[in-house]
Amino acid sequence: MSLYTTKAPVTITCHKRIAPYLEQEVKDLGFSPEETFVTGVRLNATINDCIKLNLNLRCASQVLYSLAHFRADNADDVYKNLLQYPWENILPEPGYFSVTSNVNNPTINNSMFANIRVKDAIVDRLREQRGIRPSTGSELTGAVIHLFWKNDYAEVFIDTSGDSLARHGYRKIPGQAPMLEALASATIYATCWDKISPFVNPMCGSGTLAIEAAMIATNRRPGLFRTNYAFMHLLGYNEAVYLKEDAMLEAQINDVPGLRIIATDYSEKAIENARKNAVAAGVSKLIDFAVCDFALTEVPENVAGIMFVNPEYGERLGNIKALEETYSRIGDFMKQRCGGYYGYVFTGNLELAKKIGLKAKRRIEFYTSTIDCRLLEYELYKGTRTVTKETPALP
Repeated sequence: MSLYTTKAPVTITCHKRIAPYLEQEVKDLGFSPEETFVTGVRLNATINDCIKLNLNLRCASQVLYSLAHFRADNADDVYKNLLQYPWENILPEPGYFSVTSNVNNPTINNSMFANIRVKDAIVDRLREQRGIRPSTGSELTGAVIHLFWKNDYAEVFIDTSGDSLARHGYRKIPGQAPMLEALASATIYATCWDKISPFVNPMCGSGTLAIEAAMIATNRRPGLFRTNYAFMHLLGYNEAVYLKEDAMLEAQINDVPGLRIIATDYSEKAIENARKNAVAAGVSKLIDFAVCDFALTEVPENVAGIMFVNPEYGERLGNIKALEETYSRIGDFMKQRCGGYYGYVFTGNLELAKKIGLKAKRRIEFYTSTIDCRLLEYELYKGTRTVTKETPALP
């Protein structure tokens, strides 16, 4: 029986509040999620299916293929159960593997201890079966085994991803306080952008939002920038399956005639870095970069695009008093320059957001690191909005 062609429960993890966008991505790839929870999606799939998911998903962190679940009151129970598992049918010889975990058990105060017990069980099993000890380490460059253990419930997975999928691999120069690529994708999915009209991104920093917008519009997938996944380091791996999926990534790239993505920043260094990141992502020709104050950003007229800004919000960068003026100017910029557009402001400071002086149509919840954030949506009317009153009915 090959795990590559045998269906089992698969858990696709993501950062908190991204799950609805991950669920839609999974559906768009032709899969049927059975459950969506706060930090992920569950479905039944083969490891060959996991190859497709790893190469295509923008919002995911890890794609985990379930091997077994069991009761474990303590670390010895984990060891005993995993010692009985036929790891010789999964891990190649001599092999290299790593162990990761998500542990919440009253007997464990350091998750590294749980990792060590998992590693010990696998090493002891393979040494008994093969007579040699496999290599292990913390680098996620080979096979990866993941333990989920909450209270007395334990489940062991093959992590088919290895390094997190949330980092898309093109961003060589991150800049200050950069937005995670998976989060950037999710926030763009949350907008009403049609992938054809202008996408205007003042204060672009290292260019993550503009680059992700260009990738989404042209159907460029994160798998284009990565050549090593944990699924490649298991017994039964068929490189032809991966190469077929990899070739499809190039074939499915779309041309979008007339697409305008505009990204600006007052910092010449930021724009220089953003350009380099865009080159690495293969989308530099799709983005118009400029050095200027955000209020001078070009906003194409007579079209209904979106303006998306991710200003500092005082948690990690910026002075609050100065930022109050910045947020006020953002409101002025949207009112004076962005008529007919939808405006989006991503912020972790709702007090500062009040300085924008406009009423948000929607407040969409996100997290960045440990900061509770909102994507604020503003419908920006061209000229003066007129309200037609109904004529009162005659008595």
